[in-house]
Amino acid sequence: MERRTFMVMLSGAGAIVVARRAAEAQPAARVPRMGYVTTNQAAGHALEAFRQELRDLGYVEGRNVVIEYRAAEGKSERLPALAAELVALKVDVIVAPTTPAALAAKQATRTLPIVFIGAGDPVTDGLVTSLARPGGNVTGLSSVAPDLVGKRLEQLKEAVPGVSGLAVLWDPSGSGERTNKDMLKAADVAARALGVRPQFVEARGPADFNRAFTEMTRARAGALMVVGSAMFTNERRRLVDLAATNRLPTMYTLREFVDAGGLMSYGVSMADLFRRAATYADKILKGAKPADLPVEQPTKFELAINLKAAKALGLSIPESLLRRADEVMR
Repeated sequence: MERRTFMVMLSGAGAIVVARRAAEAQPAARVPRMGYVTTNQAAGHALEAFRQELRDLGYVEGRNVVIEYRAAEGKSERLPALAAELVALKVDVIVAPTTPAALAAKQATRTLPIVFIGAGDPVTDGLVTSLARPGGNVTGLSSVAPDLVGKRLEQLKEAVPGVSGLAVLWDPSGSGERTNKDMLKAADVAARALGVRPQFVEARGPADFNRAFTEMTRARAGALMVVGSAMFTNERRRLVDLAATNRLPTMYTLREFVDAGGLMSYGVSMADLFRRAATYADKILKGAKPADLPVEQPTKFELAINLKAAKALGLSIPESLLRRADEVMR
């Protein structure tokens, strides 16, 4: 081999080695990290909708996105520590699917972006300054919880037309203090407008359930409405069983209660909210600021009715109500 040809080949091989070493020396592209903090892990199909939307947007967990999950196992007092944990991990965005979780995250950081899901009234609860201009590091999707209370009672009265006494089961830690007051006030106004006597029964945890249902029985409640709460959702099977045992036709906020055997539910499609929250997280990971992303209202609502539960209670659901249902379980 001629010396000139050999030297050219040698220099070419050297260039390849140098290029390879330079490439290996380059830092790997940083994988974005999301934090997910919630009161409990009962999101079910809604959380899967969030993950599916992320996949549709091109994210693969463990490959080009890492999600740090933290759940308080129904104990709201643990949320501040869990949120602080995610802040210490320096995640790029925190997703909080309950109002208490979002408030804990906001308390833990004023800089890391936060996306809440299903907050009852984010302005009243102090998450944002306004829906159109959130104004800080927090934005997300509202469930307009107080606005739906009257509609739930109307549908429950339609299913149980002869009811005169209505129990309202609520959890003080289920939403922010102001939103709780607004929902209870809305329930009182709506019940009286329907000619029904309301009874408000508080349950702070599962240990209060037996006492709560005893109070309802003593007051001769003829029906029950359960106000939205992550703790109630986590304990939905027990609540559904207690309602059935005490023969109380019950209106719930989420379809999961009807899946568990409850009579009926009306509320926001949480799967839809979770899906849309994934698009918010995607925008933030791509550089958008929460202050520039208006809080969105729900656009999809679901009425679900369980005819097996109705039959067990001796109820005949009006055809007019069945026609309006999004799902009828037979």
